[in-house]
Amino acid sequence: MDFRDKIRVVKDFPQPGVQFKDITTLLKDGKAFRQAIQAMIEQVKGEQIDLIVGPEARGFVVGTPFAYALGVGFIPVRKPGKLPAETISASYSLEYGKDQLALHKDAIQPGQRVLIVDDLLATGGTVKTTVDLVEQLGGHVVGASFVVELTYLNGRDQLSKDLKINSLIQY
Repeated sequence: MDFRDKIRVVKDFPQPGVQFKDITTLLKDGKAFRQAIQAMIEQVKGEQIDLIVGPEARGFVVGTPFAYALGVGFIPVRKPGKLPAETISASYSLEYGKDQLALHKDAIQPGQRVLIVDDLLATGGTVKTTVDLVEQLGGHVVGASFVVELTYLNGRDQLSKDLKINSLIQY
């Protein structure tokens, strides 16, 4: 299946000149969504993974079925004030401004092997911040998997060259 056919491109969203890659059209097609998750799992086959970490909000949508299929836990990374227990947090830049992410302090144990799963790799700010939070808790990030990667924004350049990065679709 060509997953690119399942992605809607919305011109001038959220601002003029941006060609937004909308995965909701992939998500609503049950067969395509299932095949996309299975294809992403194939990309990390053989990797020892203890936890999936997904940044808010579409990382939840993609990361939870990924974790379920692997039989591992899922850890949400959220906006500050959304997690009920003690957290760590970090600020980062994104395509359209600045934001902040938080993670429960007890979410990851030292040495646990973590795969970050999200819908999109763009400038790399979200995933870099997520890697930093996981490592601050002593977790070992084994890689990052995305549905879509916008290669022209050079998000990989923000990340360690040792980090294994997989993307299902590249623009």
